[in-house]
Order: sequence, then C-alpha cells, then structure tokens
Amino acid sequence: MFKQLRIPDGDRMLPVTIRKYDRGDFTDLIALQQLSFPPPYPSELWWNEAQLTEHITRFPEGALCVEINGRIVGSMTALRTTIDDLKPHNWSTATDDGYIRNHESNGDTVYVADLCVAPEYRKLGLGKWLLQSMYETVVHLDCLRLLGVGRMPGYYRYMDTLTPELYVERVTNGMLFDPVITFMLRCGRLPIGIVPHYLEDEDSAHYGVLMEWKNPFKRSEWNGVHSSKIN
Repeated sequence: MFKQLRIPDGDRMLPVTIRKYDRGDFTDLIALQQLSFPPPYPSELWWNEAQLTEHITRFPEGALCVEINGRIVGSMTALRTTIDDLKPHNWSTATDDGYIRNHESNGDTVYVADLCVAPEYRKLGLGKWLLQSMYETVVHLDCLRLLGVGRMPGYYRYMDTLTPELYVERVTNGMLFDPVITFMLRCGRLPIGIVPHYLEDEDSAHYGVLMEWKNPFKRSEWNGVHSSKIN
C-alpha cells in the first residue's frame, strides 16, 4: 500500500501519503498513541516496540500510517482472522493484547486492532481515508470483510433509558449522534452486534458495537455467513 493524495484544509491542499509503517516509524507511532489517547487512558495500552515489531512482521499489509509533510499523524493496525460473530470476545482476545500473534494468514476477515489520528488533524477526514485504504486491502487479499468493534462513548447519556441495542439502532437511523458509531457509519460500516465488556470504558458502559464492511466483490459468499443482530 502506497497512496498519495491532497486533502483540503481551509484554503490549503495538504500533501498526504498513506503507506505501510516500518521499524523506522516506531518512535513516531508511539508518540502518536500518546497524543491520541492521553490520560486517563491507560498508558500500558499504547503500542510498544515489541507489538509494532509483530505488526510489521506478521501482517505488514495491515500496518498503515498517514503522513502529512513527512509527519506521521495517523495510523491503523489490523490482522487477519476467522471469527465467529456469535462468540463473545474482547479486544484482548481478538488482538492477542495488541501483539496479533493470533494472525491467520488465510483468515477470511480483516479485523481492526486500532485506528488513531492526532487530535489536531481529526477534522481532515484522515480516519476515513485510512479505513478506505484498509477496505482496498480487504479486496486485494480477497477477504470477505473488514470487522472491528467500536466504542459507543455517547451511550452514558442514555444508559438508564435505552438498551445498548436500541441506542445503536437509533444512532444508525440518525435519531441520535455518537462520535464513534456515526463516524464508522459515514465510512460505510454497519453494526451487526453488541459486544459486552470489550474494553474498560465507562462512557460506553463497557460495551462495544461490532461493525462490518463487506467486500462487494464477494457477494455470492455473504448469504448465511454473517447476519446482523441489530435491526
């Protein structure tokens, strides 16, 4: 993956590169995690060099970063797997605590382990470009889909009156706004289930929403494989 484009920022068109990250990027990627996930986010969940080494060794196609004027301002990490949607899982088990040693070279699903953009660049749509690039990876590898669990940080306002399923349904229908779910919907992903205890996340009441993007060139293989549990 190597992509160059221009993205508008007011009157400017910024030069942007999306590419695989490598060992020489580790220091910048760790600094990006610190910027993107400041305290009280636990620092032990930031990437470390051992994890990043596993990413570029086991699945380099799933290790992407975005640069503006030579500075890394966003990244995305994924692994290949074959996963049962109906079987409960959490971030730790799905990603091997971020080390992705459970990567399956022939897995039918590209599973998102992490997506982050530096705060000062979040209005440029870089997260959407990273997801689009990973969709292209899904197609290139002939996988069935991209899958990942997103936070639902707006849920704390409604947890006393709405079930997680009803909250996600209302966000999906446009009746409510959630900064993460709404972003992923705008990127073409659809909710297919609720995952309890995915992360320690009080704003989401410790729930996550499983969201999917299906490879449009594999439609004949969709039926009966993965079905939504959210109307």
